[in-house]
Parts: sequence; structure tokens; C-alpha cells
Amino acid sequence: MSSKANAQQREAIHAIDGPVLIIAGPGSGKTFTLVERIVYLITEKGVAPESLFVVTFTDKAARELTTRISNRLTEVGIRFNLNEMYLGTFHSICLRLLEDFREFTRLKRSFTLFDQFDQQYFLYQRIKDFRDLPDAQLVMGDDQAGRWKQSENLLKWLNKVSEEALDVDTLAAAPELEIRALAACFAKYQELMLENNALDFSGIQYEALRLLEQHPAVLAQLQQKLTYLMVDEYQDTNTIQERILLLLAGERRNLCVVGDDDQGLYRFRGATIRNILEFPALFPEGQCKRVTLSVNYRSHPDIIRFYNEWMREQRWDDGTRVFRFAKEIVPREDDFPAAPTAVRLAASDDEDESTNWHAEVLAFLNGLKASGRLSDWNQVAFLFRSVKNDKVVALARFLETEGVPVFSPRSNMFFERQEIRLMIGALIFLFPQFPKVRAWAEGVTLPIWDYYDHQCFAAFVAELRKPENKPLLEWARPMAKRHAVLTQNTDYAFSSLFYQLLQFPLFSRFLTDEAVLGVDKGRAARNLGKFSKLLTKFEYLHYVSVLNPEWLEKNIRDFFNQFLRFLVDGGIGEYEDDAEYAPKGCISFLTIHQSKGLEFPVVVCGSLEAVPRKQYSALDVLLEDGGYLSKERFEPLDHIKNFDFWRLFYTAFSRAQNLLVLAAQEKHGRGRSPSKYFDRLFYELPSWRDIDPSALSFEAVKQINLKREYSFTSHITVFENCAEQYRFFKELEFAPIRESPMLFGTLVHQTIEDIHKTVLRGDEGILNREVIETWFSTNYTMLSKKERVYLAPGSQQAALLHVLRYYERETGNWDRIKEAEVEISLVKDQYILKGSVDLIRGEHDTVEIVDFKSEKKPDMEKERDRLRQYQHQLEVYAHLVEERTGHKVSRMHLYYTGEDEGNPYVSFGKDDRSIGKTIARFDEIVTRIEQQDYALVARPTKVCQNCDMRSYCDNKDWKFRKNNK
Repeated sequence: MSSKANAQQREAIHAIDGPVLIIAGPGSGKTFTLVERIVYLITEKGVAPESLFVVTFTDKAARELTTRISNRLTEVGIRFNLNEMYLGTFHSICLRLLEDFREFTRLKRSFTLFDQFDQQYFLYQRIKDFRDLPDAQLVMGDDQAGRWKQSENLLKWLNKVSEEALDVDTLAAAPELEIRALAACFAKYQELMLENNALDFSGIQYEALRLLEQHPAVLAQLQQKLTYLMVDEYQDTNTIQERILLLLAGERRNLCVVGDDDQGLYRFRGATIRNILEFPALFPEGQCKRVTLSVNYRSHPDIIRFYNEWMREQRWDDGTRVFRFAKEIVPREDDFPAAPTAVRLAASDDEDESTNWHAEVLAFLNGLKASGRLSDWNQVAFLFRSVKNDKVVALARFLETEGVPVFSPRSNMFFERQEIRLMIGALIFLFPQFPKVRAWAEGVTLPIWDYYDHQCFAAFVAELRKPENKPLLEWARPMAKRHAVLTQNTDYAFSSLFYQLLQFPLFSRFLTDEAVLGVDKGRAARNLGKFSKLLTKFEYLHYVSVLNPEWLEKNIRDFFNQFLRFLVDGGIGEYEDDAEYAPKGCISFLTIHQSKGLEFPVVVCGSLEAVPRKQYSALDVLLEDGGYLSKERFEPLDHIKNFDFWRLFYTAFSRAQNLLVLAAQEKHGRGRSPSKYFDRLFYELPSWRDIDPSALSFEAVKQINLKREYSFTSHITVFENCAEQYRFFKELEFAPIRESPMLFGTLVHQTIEDIHKTVLRGDEGILNREVIETWFSTNYTMLSKKERVYLAPGSQQAALLHVLRYYERETGNWDRIKEAEVEISLVKDQYILKGSVDLIRGEHDTVEIVDFKSEKKPDMEKERDRLRQYQHQLEVYAHLVEERTGHKVSRMHLYYTGEDEGNPYVSFGKDDRSIGKTIARFDEIVTRIEQQDYALVARPTKVCQNCDMRSYCDNKDWKFRKNNK
């Protein structure tokens, strides 16, 4: 395959020893080069796949890399366990390190991982703790700004401390009041996070760095294992990531970084361009090999000419240092249409009008379509700095009314969607006290009440008046009356009402198979799925498990006045399919940041009224000038906004393959458009009306083949038990209401795992009942705290007995344990099958695999089907273990920890012939999932009993399949 590589790419593929910097211009085959470099290391240099450490910037990029690497290794006949490769984003790899070496960190079992909203809401709920700190207002703003704004400011600065890996003791001893206040806020935050056994996104890397710096034995173990490190999108890394990489690279320094300094876009998230620009200087002169990939395989030469010229417009030095690697992007050798392919689109309107502008954009799109060269709207993408501003949203709405569908998942339309407004309206209807109790004091008001009253409640009531919604009215009215004068606890909360509402046609129409397979990929159904997650998250954060008369008014206020209001203000993105970034039948409206790494045949770049913006505050300057950061200032402050502005639009322009359109609604004077930064280049371009689109050719949108990962327990088994349940909870991502039976099994499992880990470390001498009881107690405390579910003392005692029985039975046989909690995978042509083996034990070259079940041994006859399901799962596990270790699997066991007197095992011999049948069955299931074929032969009544979707299913017009094929 490397014979397909050009000379620059070959040089990059074969440069493997020591530090390597690959500067990859846009469309230069960066991913291809990265994949081939990995394949070369494995096939030609004999490097074990599990010795590679490969970091990407996004989960999607990690999935694409995983797919391409697994395909290539399968092509050349290399077998490997994907789970043993450290391949993923920085956050996912650091999280894996923390989980693998958790006993060396501050984290306990069952820690809670916060996303950005969780983190801010956590701070908001505890803002008083920070307001009580001396001078904290210097960091988070005055109290008049409001608790939510203060929590937003606080979040930014706390993350800055983590991402820059600042020394908190140094900050605490600073002469500047603001810096000392920041140290106090960070110390208080760490204390709260420890108390709640929680971790936020920047904290993942902060804790990973502490693990590596404070535990030399852990670092040495990882350095020995990880011999080659590769990092993609290096221009978007931050200080702490560079420190982690240099620690892991160790003395070998086999660290290869790939990126483009011209596409550094993430300073606002803590990234620093200096990492890539100063990378060669980290090593002795001449040691770092530098390769530039400058041949562009994406764009027409005229587009390349344009964005090369754009970069020449900016001065990249300050008289002493240069802040860009010199490079000139060149087109591939090919025959191209002779027509100009960088053009302008312009129209002017009166103040606050957009009629001409909208008409010109539509005329351009219709002209493209009429040329016969465009085969699908998805070949066109509009790029903006933000897709949330009024002008962009107005353009999208206009195009939709003119019959041009627009895909714009991040334009804050979630709360405007009919299904969401009706659902919020329904919840308001079910709590008639809402208008009265929402005001926490006389005469107060919130702007969002207008949205609730007119766009949600009024819309729902209008629907209730329709005759076809009479059953909904007959259900909702008595429910609302009950809630208005609630006198005792219910056995349900808000999320349960949500699932009840789905049974009625007003909502169920969004969930039909036909609706979900529509051009918008079932956007309404997916939005309702997302709303279910918001409800369960609210109930979790506010400890709501049932409706309680004492707390109901507060719960209603907290939900509508705080939780939902903050989500409406902040905006929620809608569904995006990683495997199809440009959905068929729609033009895309994306932010420039969203478009990074993508390409489109036609790119229309808007936001040309933009000007460079300052991105730093007085506290940033204090931190830099005071020497609190790990390095001195790099780029001059007055140049940064220009540098970043140029990089942003260079990234936008270089997404275009066949046609680049610079689009501006012209305006003169204040707020002029295009701004002076684009003016000359814009008016030098020919108008789109002066070119003939039929002289151009437009490529189809590139299909990204992403293998999806399926696990035995959470995918295959769920589908086998009920395909409709799979459709809701896996495909449409509805959130199930929390149930407690899992707690018992998880607790038993975790404590047995603690025993195994101790044995594998060679510390079995410390095992005794007292130690195990301590582990059990800690596990229960952390697990119940996280899950907000509790076991009665008798159930706790029963769970402990499961563990102690296992310990007593196995004492004396610990030497047979080989591995525990082994993640394994099977790379197939169309998908990746994943599983986790609880225990591998054995002697010499023969092993047995054991799967634990925290229940009594079942009736072998009555539970025959379930046991057969387990057997199939164990057969495939056995097959994978043999492939991975070379050890022969002799037996497979289910171990029932609840069996108190008899033999706790159900054992199976390994039948090689049936493994092929089992894998073929899994192939069939995955094919059905990927084809979205969820038809059932009949409803599985046992599964239905405890399913949240039962009311919906009871009222569904079922079309059952004829047989099980």
C-alpha cells in the first residue's frame, strides 16, 4: 500500500525512530500516511500492536482510524486485539490509564464523570461555597451577575488551572489578590470533587499527569510497554497533553506528532499553537526529523491558489521570531476544469432587510441544480463562525420554505422543535400549580416563562382540543388534578410521566419505524430520546425518585426555572451521524470548527463581516506575566487575534473540493460586510454569475466507512431479547429510568474483582475476611452514592456473603488465576465485536474462562434458553482468548455466587463447530441492526414487564415478522 504513497508520504511512513514532526497541509493524505506508518511499524518492524499509543482529536477520528487500521491489518493477515492498543482521544486514553491504575489515584470506584453542563451545574448548585471564599468575585464576577454566570466564569478558570497544570501552592502564595483567589477556588473545587468522587473533562488529564509524575513505577511500566507514540492534530494540544506525551515517550523519544500549524483553532479550549511550532526545539539540534506533506489531493488548483494567497496576506513574525512553518500547498497532478473555482456571491439590502440576500443565495443554489452537475444537495456546505446567530437561522428557515432542506444540528433549534415544545407543554399541563409556584417571590418574572406559556403550553392545549387527542385528555386531566393537590408520595417521577405520554398518537407518531427512517434520520424521535436523558439527569442531580408532596413545588421550580432554562439558554445540539457527516438530500449549515477534517464539493463561506477578536482577559495576562505558567509568553498578545483569525478562515477555505464561494450580504459603514480583512480578495474574485457551473464537475460526498462496535451484553443480548427495546434504548438513545436490581450484582462483581487484582499483583497474603469486608463497604458507599440507589441491610449482608463464599471456596487456588477483567475484541469485515471476560485461570498452556453471575444457580430446564445464550457468549469469548493468547481453552464456566451449598458452576465443553454458527448468528443480528430491521415475531412478554416503553408498545400498531429469519 505504501507504493501508493508519494515521496513526502513515504518519507513520513519510514521515519520511525526518535522524534518526528509531520506537517500535513489540507487534503495531503494525512490519515492515509498515519495508517500506513502504523502498518509499516507492525508488519516491517515487528512492533506489537499493543505497544502503540495513537492519539486523535475527536471520537469520530478515533473510530475512522480504528476502522482503517483494522481493515489494513486484516488485509495483511495480522491478528490483534484492538482493546490492547492505546488508540483514542487524549481524554479516553487518560481515562483508561486512571481506571487501570485507579488504586494510585485519588479516585474511588464508581466515580462520576462530568460533561461540561454537569460540571457547570455542579458549581451552580454549590456557588455559595465559592461566594464565601475571600475575593472569589475577582475570579467569578460579582454576585449581581447571577449564580449561573458566576458558575460559567468559575468553570473557565478552574479548567485553565487543570489544562495548564498550574502549581496550586505557587498560586496560593502569589502576591496578586486575583491569583490567590483562583488558588482558593481551585482548592475548594478539588475538595468538593473528592467528596463527591467526581471527575470533570479537564480533570481526567490533570489526574493522569499526577499519576505519571507521582508514581515512577507506573510510569516505568507504561514506558516499557508503549514503544511508539503518535499524535494527530498536534496543533490543537495543550500544555498538560505535551507533558503527558513527553513523560510516556521517555528516553526512547519515539514520538511522532502530526498536524498543521495553519489550522490551529482551539485556543479558546486551552490549546496552544506553540506545541507544534516549538516541537523540534524540545530535542537536541538535528534530532527531530521534519517532513512536510504539501501535495493537496482535495481541491481544484484555483481554490489552492486562493487560500495560499490568503495566508500571504498576514505577516507571521514580530521582527524576531516567526510563528508559522513556511509552506506552499500545491495541487495534485491531474486534469482540472479551466474555469475559475473561487468566486464571490454578494447582494445588498436595506437596513434589517434580507430579501435580496436570500434571493441571491437561492438563485445560486438553483443555478447549481439546474446545471445538471450537482447530484445531491449534500454536496453543498455553508460554513459560518456560528450557526446560532439570527441571520444564519433566518437564511436556513428561508431555504427550507423554498424547498431546500437544511441540516444544521448545532443551530439551537432543539427547543423550537414541535415534539419538544409539546412535551414541555404536556409536563406543564400535568402540574397545574406551575404558573403559581414558579414565582419564588411577589412580582418576579423570567423571560423563559413566555416561551413556556406561548410556545409550549398553548401549543399542547390546542392539540388537546382536537377530537383525535381525546384519549390523551382523558388520561392527562385526572393526573393533573391529582398532582395539583398531591397528599402522598407517588410511585413515579417526571421521567415516568414522559414515558406514559409516548403512548398517545400526539407523540407516538414521531416514533414509528417510517418516521425514524425519514430523510432527517428520525430527528424528532432522537430529540425525544435526548429529552428523556435530560429528565433522568435532572432527577439524578436533584435526588428525585418519586413525586413527594413536601418537595413537589421546589422540584417544579428547579426543573423549569433553573435546569431547563439553563439548557434553553445554552442551546442543545441535535443528532449527528458520524458515519454520514453530510446527510443525503440536505445542504449543511456548519460552524467552521465543525467542518474541520471534512471536505465538501461546494463550500459557501459566510461570516465575512467578521473581524479579529481579542480572546484573553486581565487574569490571563497576570498568569503569563507573573510567570505562573510553565513557559514564558510565546505569540505577542497584539498578534494573537490576527493569527487565529487567519487560521480560522484558511481552514474554512480549504474544505472546498470543486467550488469555493465567498458569500457576503454587502453593507457599508459601521459593521461593514465584507470587513476590511476580506475586502480586496473578495472583490478580485469573479461573481458566481460570470461562471458556467456546467463547465465544472462536482464529486460525490466522501463516504466514511466507520465500523461500529457491538458488545455481547449491551448490544447482541439486548437485541436478541427485544429488538424494539434495542431500537429505543440503543439506536434512538432513550434513557431508561434507573432500576435497583443491578446494584446488587455490580457490588458483588466489583469486590470479587478487587480480590483478583490483589492476587495478580502478588499480594494474596493480605487477603482475609476483614480486608474483603472493608473493600465491600467502600464499594457499596461509592456505588450507592453514584447510583442514588440503596440496598436494605439484609440485601447488603446477602451480597457480602456471595463474595465471602467465593473467597473461602477459592482460597488455596489463587495461583491458577492468569488474568481478570480482560477486554477482548473480534474485528469483522463490517463491525467490531467486543466483550469482557471476568476471569481466565488455568495451568501450563490450558486455560478455563469464568463468567460470574450474582444469583442462585438456575433451574437447568426452565432457564434452558438463557443458559444457551450464555453458552454462545462464552464460546466466542473462548475463541477470542485462544486467538489472543495462544492458550488452549479447555472449559468454560458460569459461576453462580448465590449458590450456598451445592456446586456453584455450570460448565460447558468447548465445541469448535458451534462457534462458527454462533458468530454467523451475531453477523445476522448486526446486519439487521445496521439495516434498522427491528421487526419482532411477537412481543417478549417477560421483557415487557419492567420496560419503560411498555405503555407505548401496548398501543403500537404492530406488524410482526413471519419467522425468526
